Amino acid sequence: MILPDFHVCDCDLSDDTVAEYLQSTIIAVDTETMGLLPQRDRLCLVQLCNSEGKVTVVLINNGQKSAPNLKVLMEAEKISKVFHFARFDLAVLNYHLGINVNPVFCTKIASKLARTYSPRHSLKDLVRELEGIEMDKTAQSSDWGDSANLTEVQLNYAASDVRYLVNIQQKLQVILQREERWEIAQKCFRCLPTITQLDLLQYQNIFEH
Repeated sequence: MILPDFHVCDCDLSDDTVAEYLQSTIIAVDTETMGLLPQRDRLCLVQLCNSEGKVTVVLINNGQKSAPNLKVLMEAEKISKVFHFARFDLAVLNYHLGINVNPVFCTKIASKLARTYSPRHSLKDLVRELEGIEMDKTAQSSDWGDSANLTEVQLNYAASDVRYLVNIQQKLQVILQREERWEIAQKCFRCLPTITQLDLLQYQNIFEH
């Protein structure tokens, strides 16, 4: 059974959908790809969720180079975009669709700064601790390229990857502010576009001796 308030768009957000999302102050975002190298592996899906729980999956065609409505949303300066491990998703969106996402909140970075009592910072771990929900990750490593034949399990997985991010962001921000780490977290988030560009240029360890 597909999760409620779930929508699929082909190639780009519809005009009505982007107009609705542009009324938000925060949007959760995730991507599904054919692998972990943006220059080699294509982007297949972009998932979005607002604070009201409206989930949209955008199917990206092989060879597609732009998604104008998605770009407008991702570059809207008054809307915070929440990712888990934003470094990868920002690189993928920039390389394949020419999107420069801003501003950004990364729950993985936030978790590492806030939850220093734990060595576990995966999305599944955060959802388990902060939401009390056990995520089903069985579809994590699967073929996302055949968009016409995605299974119900895959679609539910794609939706669940963004459905909890806004709540997690809010809870992590509370901890960061309480522990006086919010300012350093914001500085880390502002560095992400630069780090992403270094990744795409295939620089490694330039800050090391």
